Amino acid sequence: MSEKLSIVLPSKNEGKSLELLLPKLKSCYSSAEIIVIDDGSDDNTGVLCADHAVTHVRHTYSKGNGAAIKSGARAATGDIIVFMDADGQHNPEDIPKLLEPFKNGADMVIGARKASGQASVARLFANSLYNRLASLLVGHRIEDLTSGFRAVRRELFLEFLHLLPNGFSYPTTITMCFFRAGYTVLYTPIETAKRIGRSHINLLRDGARFLIIIFKIATLYSPLKLFLPISLVHFTVASGYYFYTYTMFGRFTNMSALLFVASILIFLIGLVSEQITALLYKNRD
Repeated sequence: MSEKLSIVLPSKNEGKSLELLLPKLKSCYSSAEIIVIDDGSDDNTGVLCADHAVTHVRHTYSKGNGAAIKSGARAATGDIIVFMDADGQHNPEDIPKLLEPFKNGADMVIGARKASGQASVARLFANSLYNRLASLLVGHRIEDLTSGFRAVRRELFLEFLHLLPNGFSYPTTITMCFFRAGYTVLYTPIETAKRIGRSHINLLRDGARFLIIIFKIATLYSPLKLFLPISLVHFTVASGYYFYTYTMFGRFTNMSALLFVASILIFLIGLVSEQITALLYKNRD
């Protein structure tokens, strides 16, 4: 490729994996900028980076996977950044699969894992749920919302840096942001291996965060997609309850009035939010 390539690896105590991964990356992509973001590790990560002559950016304490990604994006100088996990799950030989679509105008290419590549049945179920929910909200098919193996144009990625959380929800946020901004997001199938070492993801805690992030980005870029259905539910319940009380008792109750008012207020909030996001986009442009 004519564009300069940066490869960013967020890492926290992944020394055992980096011993195998860094030589392979240096061998296959000698002209690429390789950056290891050391998120407060207490192992030999720094020594390994020095031994293999790769850029080492260290956090003095653990800030989170998302914070490491942001540090990597700021440190990278390439036109295209490849983000990949440092735990041995992602195969460096799959990087050309991510880069090929950029020749045809892609803005971000995500490595989509197969069902067999999920860490557990619970993870598979959770990721399938996230994919369907996010697809509904953004209006596009999302094949793998939480994949950490992706390539992206650096200048576009930096536009959304302030929105990215410091935890493990960065793939969720950046994927939905790119879709809502109208950038071209493509997927390519990849194979994943079993990680080396212990996972830092807590299924319940981080799963709840993923759901919150999905709704947060949806309300930021398309508020009516959330507010309108909620408003319609209130209106339907109000109409049904009014029909029941009118036919049974011949009167209009306070509860029906409250539900109708709530329906109107929720719709108006969504409408105003939609106008605000439109103004924000206008200012950004």
